[in-house]
Amino acid sequence: MTTISLREEAAGLLQDLIRIDTVNPPGNETLVAEHLREYLEGQGIECELYARVPERANLVARIPGSGEGPRLVLLSHTDTVLADPDEWKLDPWSGELRDDQVWGRGALDMKGQVAASAVAIASLAREEFEPPGDLIFAACADEEVGAGFGLQWLVQEHPEAVRADYCVNEGGGDRLVLGGRAFWICSTAEKMSSPFTLTVDGRSGHASRPGIADNALVKAAPLVEALGGYVEEPELGPEVEAFLRAVCGEVPSAWEAVSAARAVHPLAGDIVEPLLGTTLSPTMIEASQKRNVIPNRCQITVDCRILPERTQDEIEARIAHQLAGAEYDFAWIEGQGGTRSPVDTPLWDVIESFVAEIEPEAQTVPLLLSGFTDSHWMRQAFGTVSYGFFPMRAMEPEVAARLIHSADERIELDDLELGVRFLRHAALGIASLP
Repeated sequence: MTTISLREEAAGLLQDLIRIDTVNPPGNETLVAEHLREYLEGQGIECELYARVPERANLVARIPGSGEGPRLVLLSHTDTVLADPDEWKLDPWSGELRDDQVWGRGALDMKGQVAASAVAIASLAREEFEPPGDLIFAACADEEVGAGFGLQWLVQEHPEAVRADYCVNEGGGDRLVLGGRAFWICSTAEKMSSPFTLTVDGRSGHASRPGIADNALVKAAPLVEALGGYVEEPELGPEVEAFLRAVCGEVPSAWEAVSAARAVHPLAGDIVEPLLGTTLSPTMIEASQKRNVIPNRCQITVDCRILPERTQDEIEARIAHQLAGAEYDFAWIEGQGGTRSPVDTPLWDVIESFVAEIEPEAQTVPLLLSGFTDSHWMRQAFGTVSYGFFPMRAMEPEVAARLIHSADERIELDDLELGVRFLRHAALGIASLP
């Protein structure tokens, strides 16, 4: 019987997953869930598919606990964003292995972690691993859009399937070299995703006679400029304080945080800047649908990210102050995220011990995510200690950041293998807790 390494096993599984198109929408994640179930059941692991609609299944696999120990869930999502083949050097769904890299949509976000998680739990099952609490692998649908088919639905309708004390998810694991020192980033919190719309009304008319109309698009233009210039008084949350203390050697004032971080390395400043307050980014505008019709209504869509513990009512009041004197209708689209997990936990100790094992001189530091992940649903539903950590050191973080949601996405086999090693380490570490 031919024996393959965990590296080869993870690479082969990832290639299979990339070749299954799960661009969301429409998703069709059941195809990946069924492939994972076939692979895992072949390793003797019990699996269940949970689906709000048949074509959008979530897979939950588990090694049952032998007692009342803590539960750990390896969390991931199986949907991806779209890909334009004309922008890529290779077919986005080829899963081609070239120069020790697996290419394709989802390689980094996040079918690579899906494959690594599946191989980690499968390899532990082959070793007859018996944790005191359940080891769970959840490969969920619909993270990229969040229309209620994935983990959000799962924690509401089937909470016992994924209830856990600890969770390892995406969102961290970058190795940064700042000021000549190595830091491994672990995301422990995230901002709230709170997009909103502003609607400005006017009066329509023929575009050849602008004087007889009241152009809503023109009226909206100053609002777009004002929103784009919105800046809050900065504040330091606990994660940013910890990052600054580690990188700068001290915690500067909130006003000096970006310049102090940039003095160590420009990347450090770029990381800190969006984490000091609410950010507003006007991203979409809709007005007339015909060139020769002056619009009577213009709608602006704004991406808004709010710090944990801040409320939408509080931010809406600040926006109203920024736009004082303007006439508009305001509406929140949603409010998701804005949660954090404490750092002083056994899971943090497990992650630190892994970093110490692979790079003793490096430091593990927490960080607030400017984006949104499914960790929010675990924290909100169960109070789960949920961190984002999937270690990568072969690919530079700046390169990875440019490839996620972009053309030529790919993952280094060294990083895929390192991810399997870490997930196994996490499972063994949580299982060893007293």
